[in-house]
Amino acid sequence: MLDEIKLVSCYRTGNQRDDSEELEEWLPNINEGKTKGRHQRGTVEMAERKKVTKRVAKPKEPKPKEPKPKAERKPRAARVSKAKKAKTKTEQQTEDAVLPKPESQQHVTVKEERLSVNLSSHNAAVPEDMPHECPSSSQHFPKVKKEEPDDSFTFDEPAQKKQRTTNAAQGRPIKLKSGNSCVEDIEMNWDPIQVLAEKTGVEQWVCANIAQLFQEENTIPFMVRYRKELINHMDADAVRDVQLTLEELRSVAKKSKSVSQTLKKEGVLTSELEMALKNCTTAGDIDHVYAPYKKGSKLSKARRAKELGLEPVALALLQAPQTLDLHSSIQPNTKGLSTLDEVTTGVQEILTDMIAKDKETLTHRTGGGGTDGALLCLALCRLSLQVTLLFQTLAINRGENLKILTVKVNIPDWVKNDFCRWCINVRWRPQGFAQPELMTILKNAIEDSYRRFILPFLSRGYRTKLTASAEKESIAMFVRNLRQRLLMCPVRGRVIMGVDPGFHHGCKIAILSPTITFYFFFNSCQTIVIGNGKACRETEAFFTDLIKQRFFKPLDVSYCITDEAGASIYSVSPEAVKEMPDMDPNLRSAVSIGRRVQDPLAELIKIDPKHIGIGTYQHDVSQSLLRAALDGVVQECVSFVGVDINICSETLMRHIAGLNAGRARSIMEWKEKNGPFLNREQLKLVKGLGPKSFQQCAGFIRINPETVRSSIDSGGNEGLKVPLKQTAEKKKVKGSGSASNQFNPLDQTCIHPESYSIALRFLSQIGGSLDQMGSAVLRQSIESSVKNRGLDVLDKSLDTTPETLQLIVDGLTQPPGFDIRQDFEQADFKREIVSMNDLHDGMVLTGRVTNTALFGAFVDIGVGRSGLIPKRFITPDKLPVDQRRRSLALGPGERVEVRVMNVDLQRNRITLDLIRVLR
Repeated sequence: MLDEIKLVSCYRTGNQRDDSEELEEWLPNINEGKTKGRHQRGTVEMAERKKVTKRVAKPKEPKPKEPKPKAERKPRAARVSKAKKAKTKTEQQTEDAVLPKPESQQHVTVKEERLSVNLSSHNAAVPEDMPHECPSSSQHFPKVKKEEPDDSFTFDEPAQKKQRTTNAAQGRPIKLKSGNSCVEDIEMNWDPIQVLAEKTGVEQWVCANIAQLFQEENTIPFMVRYRKELINHMDADAVRDVQLTLEELRSVAKKSKSVSQTLKKEGVLTSELEMALKNCTTAGDIDHVYAPYKKGSKLSKARRAKELGLEPVALALLQAPQTLDLHSSIQPNTKGLSTLDEVTTGVQEILTDMIAKDKETLTHRTGGGGTDGALLCLALCRLSLQVTLLFQTLAINRGENLKILTVKVNIPDWVKNDFCRWCINVRWRPQGFAQPELMTILKNAIEDSYRRFILPFLSRGYRTKLTASAEKESIAMFVRNLRQRLLMCPVRGRVIMGVDPGFHHGCKIAILSPTITFYFFFNSCQTIVIGNGKACRETEAFFTDLIKQRFFKPLDVSYCITDEAGASIYSVSPEAVKEMPDMDPNLRSAVSIGRRVQDPLAELIKIDPKHIGIGTYQHDVSQSLLRAALDGVVQECVSFVGVDINICSETLMRHIAGLNAGRARSIMEWKEKNGPFLNREQLKLVKGLGPKSFQQCAGFIRINPETVRSSIDSGGNEGLKVPLKQTAEKKKVKGSGSASNQFNPLDQTCIHPESYSIALRFLSQIGGSLDQMGSAVLRQSIESSVKNRGLDVLDKSLDTTPETLQLIVDGLTQPPGFDIRQDFEQADFKREIVSMNDLHDGMVLTGRVTNTALFGAFVDIGVGRSGLIPKRFITPDKLPVDQRRRSLALGPGERVEVRVMNVDLQRNRITLDLIRVLR
C-alpha cells in the first residue's frame, strides 16, 4: 500500500461544521500559478481519475436493485482479494511495518496559512483498481513542491544496537549457569525469549543471558563492563532497550491474565478465547480479542435491540436470509417493534455491534494498511519551515493539549470502500439469497460500524504509533545529549572564577581553587567562567577589555562561556542549602557555574536533567520513560568514570551502580565515624551494603592513597595515622568474611575485586609487580607478552575470559588517576570577543555543539548567539565513521568546523553548514 501521510492545516472556528465542508474550505486550487512537475502531474492525474470514478459511481446509489452495478463491483473485489491472498508472509509483515516507521524525507510548501507535509517512506505500487488515493473530501491536496533528494542524515537507519566496547572477538553463545527460568512469570503460549529477540533484533542467547542477569539484580553498568561476554559486547543503550522490551512483554502477560479473569467472572471465557489471549504478543492484540466482550454505554442501542429479541433476526439475515420475513417481528404495542422501520433499525444496530466487535474484521483493517494515505487536519498558525515528522508530531500533540489546535485523522475514501466491499463479499456475506431490502440493511450496518467504531479505532492507532515513534526518538536524543554533556573533560589544576552575570543585582563572583572553594578574589586566578544568561555579552565585553589592557599582567587570563541552565534552580535546592548553608543563593549560582567547567559530571548530577537545557519536547513525552532513561544515563556516566569514595559528595555517590540514597547515606556515616576507606573490602563493613550491592558497586569505586593521606592529615583522626605499608590487620565482617586495613593498589583501577587473583597471577606470569602499575616498564612488558602469546592463549592459562583479561590489561597499564573523560572535549577558552556583525556568508569557523534537536544542531561560535546547522547539512560523508549510524550524529560538547550560510541580523539567526567534526 502507498504509505503517504499528508498534513494540512486549517484555522479552527468556533462553530464546527461538517468534516468535508471544513476541509474543502481550506484546500487551495491545485492549478493556481504552479508548474506541473513530475510529482504534481501525478497528483493531478489521481485527482482526475477520482473524478471519473465518482461520476461512474453516482448512478449506483439511486438504483440498488439493478444487477449491472453489482456485476461491476464483483470483479473489482475479486482482484483485491486475490492480490491480498497472493502476498507472501514476508510481504505482509513488511506492509504491516510501514506505519510505525514514519522517519523519511519531507518537503514542505506553505501558501498563506496552509502547511502540507508529504511523507513517502516506501514507493509501493498502488493497486490499479484503487486509483483515487485521495482524502474523503471532494477536493484534492495542494501540490507538493518538488525538491532535490535530501542527503541529510535521516532516521531511516535504526540506531546501532550492538556497539563493541573492546577489541575482543565477536561474542559467542555463552549461557549462564542457573537452574531458575528468568521468565517464569510470563505464562503465555509463545516463548518470551524468542519474541524478545524478534522485537529487539538481538540474538536469542544474548536475550536469555540479559533476562537472567536482570533476574539476578545486576545493573546495566556492571553488565556492560564486567559481563561483556554474556551480552555480546552490547552497549548500555542496547541493553536498556532489551530491558524495556522485556518489561513490555511482562506487562502483556499481566494484562492477558487480568482479562482472562474478568471474562471468567462474566462467564464468557472459553478454552478457545483463553488460548487466543495467551497467543497475544502486544497490548493491542489483547484489545482486539477483548473488544467483542467489552461493555459500554455506546452500545446501548444494540443491547436494547437484543433485549427486544431481534438478535435471532439479525443472525438469520446472515445465515438464512431467504427465509427471513421482517414483518413477522412487528409488535404494534411494543416500543422498538411497532413498525417495520423500528425493526429494521434494531437489526441494523445489532449487526453494527457485531461487525465492530469482530476480531477478524479488526485484524483485517489494522493488518491491511488501514491508515495508508491518512490525513492529519489541524488548526495551525502561519508557518514556513522544513520540519521533521517526529518533531512535528510532538508539536501537534502539545498544541492539542493546550487547546490551541484541533487535530483529527482523515482517512481516504478508498479505505472505507475497500472495507465495505470486503465485509459484504467476504466476511459478512449472507449464506443464501438476500432480498435487496435486506442487503440495504447489511450495507448500512457496515457503513455505520465503520463510521462509528472502525474509523475512530484506526485514527487512535495511527496517532498512537506516530506519538510512540516520536517519543522514542526524542528520549533517545535527550539521552545522547545528556551523556555527552556529563562526560565533558574536566578542567583540573586551575583556579577558576565563576561569574553569574546580571543587571539589577550585578555580577556574582566565586573563586574556586582546585580542591577547596573560596569566595574572595586572590591573584592566582587565570581562568574565568561566565554564565550565558542575561548580561552575558556585556560581562564578556568587560573582561575582554581588561585582558586587552593587560589588567591581569603578569597572569595569562582567558575566559569561556558556559551554559548556566538550572543554576538558579540548584541555588535554592535543599542540596545547595546543605552544601553551602550560610551563602546567598546568588553566590551559590556563581559557584555552580564555575564548577560546571571544573568538574561537569560532579556538578550537573546535582540538577534535574530536565533543567540542564538539552533535548527537545521533554515535557511532551512519557515522563516515566524519560525519567528512567535519564537516571540510567547518569548512573552509567558516574560508574564508568569512577568515583573516589573518600572525597565525593553524597549526591554523586548515590548514582553509583548498586548504591542508592540510603546506602550512600550509610557510607557517609561510616566515614564520619571511622575515617576514610583504606580499601574496597572495608565497604563490606557498611550497614545495609550486602554482597550483591558490593559486587555491583565495587568496580566503580576508587581508593586513592593521596586523598586518603590528605583526609587523615587534615581530619584530626589520630588513630588513623598509620603507615601505608602496614601489616595486614583484619576485622571480621558480618556475613562477608574479613576486611583488611591495608592499601591495595588494584583499588585505584577499574579491575573488579572478583578478578584480583587473576590479575596477580597475570603479573606473576610476566614478571611484574603492583608497584609498577601504570609505568612504562610494566606497559611494555604486558604489550610484549600479549603480542607474543595472544589474549586467547593467556586467558586459557589464567582460566578466565578474553574480556576479563583485557580489562585487567587496561587497569594495569593506565596511569594513576586515569580519567576516561580526558579524551573527551573540554570547554573552549578565548581572549577576545566576536559579534554577529563580524560574520559574513562563507566564513569558516570552529565551534562547539550546545544542543541538538530533531531538526538540527545548535553550535556556539562565540558571537553570543548559537547558530543552527539544519539536519539536511549533517550528511554521513561529513561525520566520523563511528557516528554515521547515530540519529543526527551530533551531540553537546563536540567541536565542529562550520561555514556561515546566512546571517539574519533582524531575527538574530545564524544558519551554518557542517564541514567536519574536529577530534
